[in-house]
Amino acid sequence: MDLPFRKYHGLGNDFIVVFALDPLEPLDQLDAHAIELCDRHRGVGADGVLLVLPARGSGSQATMRVLNADGSEPEMCGNGLRCVAAALANHHAPLAGRAELLIDTGAGALRCLLFRDPGDDVNEVEVEMGQPSLERSDIGLEGDGRFVQEQIELDGSRSFVGTAVSMGNPHFVIFIDDPDEDLRQLALHFGPLLESHPLFANRTNVEFARIAAGEMELWVWERGCGLTQACGTGACAAAVAAKVTERFVGHRQIVRLPGGKLDISVADDLSGVRMRGPAVEVYSGTITL
Repeated sequence: MDLPFRKYHGLGNDFIVVFALDPLEPLDQLDAHAIELCDRHRGVGADGVLLVLPARGSGSQATMRVLNADGSEPEMCGNGLRCVAAALANHHAPLAGRAELLIDTGAGALRCLLFRDPGDDVNEVEVEMGQPSLERSDIGLEGDGRFVQEQIELDGSRSFVGTAVSMGNPHFVIFIDDPDEDLRQLALHFGPLLESHPLFANRTNVEFARIAAGEMELWVWERGCGLTQACGTGACAAAVAAKVTERFVGHRQIVRLPGGKLDISVADDLSGVRMRGPAVEVYSGTITL
């Protein structure tokens, strides 16, 4: 089977985008190939595969399904959704010229506002990410109420105080105030342990954050992917956690990830989150499965 694809990235968080808008296309076994497709030495290489499927809702234009590099399927991917929206606007003729798209995801139907470069190609997307949740039941934690500024022990080696947030997928956000601590090394060393901590029934994404000079520095250990250049839902979750713990005022936070910056807006009443950032096409090709 020859599989056409497009390679996209959002701040270095890279994806293989596959259009499957025709229900008759034989892609029912693509799950089994996700790991080999994402292999950076023997495949295309990516953090995940984004399947663009027919819309589920009457008002939507398409559905996004995500397969991680380890073959698992997350509920949502913010950087991936920007890439899917740009790919649809730039390469699916029925949607050419649209100013916005509504795309079904595992976290519901999300609205994407499209911004174009001088050549009229969509190169930046703002996503209405919906309402975050701090409820334990939405994050895969036992018990009732919120998990805000709670402590997690790691086999006696170290403990972290953090806030759990759902952006349709689970996150555990840890703020590190010590300027001498290396956030990247913390994410590399403790991210895998926290991802699979028994407190989280479905595993979790892990964010290490620091706010300085009005911006947030963020490193994310992504569930199913490991350390990535950027994570859209992680940036949103970190901004929500900062809002809840009163680490910034207003509604707008610039989040600086290894791959670049995202502009995150959080409503004062936590009724909604917006994320704006780039979506870049790298190349297109065909691979034989």
